[in-house]
Amino acid sequence: MSIISTSTGEFQQVQVSTGLRARFEQLDQTAVRLMARYGITALRISMGLVYIWFGALKMVHGLSPIEAFIRETMPFLPGDLFLPFLAIWEMAIGLGFITGKFPRITVMLMLAQMGGAMSPFILRPDLLFTQFPYAFTLVGQYIFKDIILISAALVIGATARGGKLVSDPRAIKREMR
Repeated sequence: MSIISTSTGEFQQVQVSTGLRARFEQLDQTAVRLMARYGITALRISMGLVYIWFGALKMVHGLSPIEAFIRETMPFLPGDLFLPFLAIWEMAIGLGFITGKFPRITVMLMLAQMGGAMSPFILRPDLLFTQFPYAFTLVGQYIFKDIILISAALVIGATARGGKLVSDPRAIKREMR
């Protein structure tokens, strides 16, 4: 027996066959196993693609939509030297994520790069907000979403010593005995 909400907001009991419930449970377990098995790899590769793509854009003057912002935010850096350096750094991070080689170094390079990427919050917050502290400009949103990339890197970093996602935490407890 299951309870569902109707369009009027009332609750109604509905009989769900045990066969259908068992099939759904089996499908759910299969999906969770696949996510646990391939999720970190998909995360690494997607992070790598983002870094290679964004880095490659910075290699060509005027191609990256963030180039002018970088130059305006950090006028103390020689942009014509710094942007190619940053591009190579980002592409190296991307290659590290895609290949899975040197995961600790890759994550450390990325966290250092993110320190620079987040620095406008200190250096030029006026360029990040239309209404401080809650309404971002488009560039502010672009930079703020980097917290997701940082979190993803931490998850990837947790696998550097063989850690992995598991679909059934009870299996870990059985292995520890």
